[in-house]
Amino acid sequence: MTAQRGRDLLIKIGDGAVPEIFTTVAGLRATTLTFNATTIDITNAESAEMWRELLAAGVKSATISGSGVFKDAASDLTLRSAFFAQTLTNYQIVIPHFGTITGPFKLTQLQYEGPYDGEVKLSLSLASAGALAFLAM
Repeated sequence: MTAQRGRDLLIKIGDGAVPEIFTTVAGLRATTLTFNATTIDITNAESAEMWRELLAAGVKSATISGSGVFKDAASDLTLRSAFFAQTLTNYQIVIPHFGTITGPFKLTQLQYEGPYDGEVKLSLSLASAGALAFLAM
């Protein structure tokens, strides 16, 4: 994969309809997607030379954070509604020339910042809340 523009990594929120329509969230300028897999240590007295052993299964999770400016009033309303309702909402994360991750996330942090000499900024954090699907491009 060649170098890609960071602005092409998008976070989209679903509308809950069937079929679901996803809309880009705000005008994000910086976005981070992190995948994690916790380990389950099963080392015991019979482990070969006391080397740590790990169970093949573990708990997988993803977190997404972003910051930027609001695109329009509709995206602001959608994010605020998702946060205050604390609903699990389907999101899509588009990674340019790589693929799309889709699944349920919880909006865990929504922050507004208003410097006196600039535009209102926002930052958000999402935590995966179920199985995620990956579709390669």
